[in-house]
Amino acid sequence: MLRKNRLFTPGPTPLLPAAQTAMAAFTAHHRTADFKALFQRVLADMKEFVGTKNDVLVLASSGTGVMEASVSNLTSPGDKVLVLTAGKFGERWTGLAKAFGCNAEVLSKPYGETFSLDEIRTRLTPDIRAVFVQATESSTGARHDVQGIAKLVRAHGDNILLVVDAITGLGTTHLDVDGWGIDFIIGGSQKALMMPPGLAYCAVSERAWKRMETTTSPRFYFDLRKERKSAAKGETAYTPATSLFAAMGAAFEFIRGMGNGDLAKGRDVLVNNAELCAEMTRAGAKALGLKLYASAPAAALTAITSPEGLDSGKIVKEFRESFDAVVANGQGEMKGKLFRIAHIGYYDYLDTVGILGALEHVLARVTEKSVDYGAAVRAAQQVYARTLSEKRQLVGA
Repeated sequence: MLRKNRLFTPGPTPLLPAAQTAMAAFTAHHRTADFKALFQRVLADMKEFVGTKNDVLVLASSGTGVMEASVSNLTSPGDKVLVLTAGKFGERWTGLAKAFGCNAEVLSKPYGETFSLDEIRTRLTPDIRAVFVQATESSTGARHDVQGIAKLVRAHGDNILLVVDAITGLGTTHLDVDGWGIDFIIGGSQKALMMPPGLAYCAVSERAWKRMETTTSPRFYFDLRKERKSAAKGETAYTPATSLFAAMGAAFEFIRGMGNGDLAKGRDVLVNNAELCAEMTRAGAKALGLKLYASAPAAALTAITSPEGLDSGKIVKEFRESFDAVVANGQGEMKGKLFRIAHIGYYDYLDTVGILGALEHVLARVTEKSVDYGAAVRAAQQVYARTLSEKRQLVGA
């Protein structure tokens, strides 16, 4: 059979065709009126996409670069910070905090779990300068309660800043950045924006900008004050990834079209799409007798525990060899224990039904046990049909 290569990984994700075209066609120099117009349009659209009135920045970097920037700009050596970690990317916060000399108080939970608000409340003391957390821990497929965490942080006033890695969460999770009082939120181009890796972005509160004037950690390329100053003039401080900005502009236009001309509404449609694809996938996995890995599953991806005694690497390999579909193995100590199917960005109903149909065949081959063909697809179809029915009832109301 003909096989199409398909990505079902939580980043990079499938590319939007319009973004590919825009990226290939854009040739303007970065110190021209053409690029300035594109750059300013992208920054304005980014505010709408994130859902903030705060200043936003877009940098040529991976998401980890802006994670580092949040630490170097918002802390000084010796500052006490609270890191909430329940996976590989939470552990990245710990490493970054220590690299910049912070005194890191770490609240750690087992992989796949999340934090209770009571646990966080007991760790929040007046001497904490910042709290670092993921919106979605993409190594485990878990969703953290950002709204609840933000409420706890804001109860301590303006002295504690909340920094959220939403690289996988933006565009897959409903986040009220300004309403909840998130001080620094981070995204990446290769996730819900449906374009290649290479750009990272952030929205920064006035509390956070004020903090930057007093912190003493070293910074140069990632001196965000410098970028803010340049952005106010329609420029970047250093050479930007011009073609990726063109792709980002095309991605925003596509999302705006999803909202019938309203970018914020289009973002909500994008989030709802991820939520629906995730719910369909979870139902399909359960119908095959599989267990979800995360206690609070995210919409960005579904982490599925490998059947007892089976290395998940065999499942990942069979997807690739039989269907040319790329799903993700577990990371670090989770490798071999789970596999991850993404729903970020350019995925739809047919992608979801297709990967579940493939999963049925993959399980039959790697376990050498009989599989109820159609069980996963049927469960997903029922979720989809119920969602359509509920939507029609709302419209009718």
